[in-house]
Amino acid sequence: MDVLGILIPVSLFLGSLGLIFFVWAMRNRQYDDPEGDANRILTQDWDDRPMP
Repeated sequence: MDVLGILIPVSLFLGSLGLIFFVWAMRNRQYDDPEGDANRILTQDWDDRPMP
């Protein structure tokens, strides 16, 4: 039962830390264009050879 006194604050701290990083990522526009990367890989604009 004594271990709950340690585990509860640690889990609350880690959960709030994760929430803070999630809010930071949303404010810094980290998730703006999830479709763009998926579509960009399918275009023929770039290939394995460098352009001359």
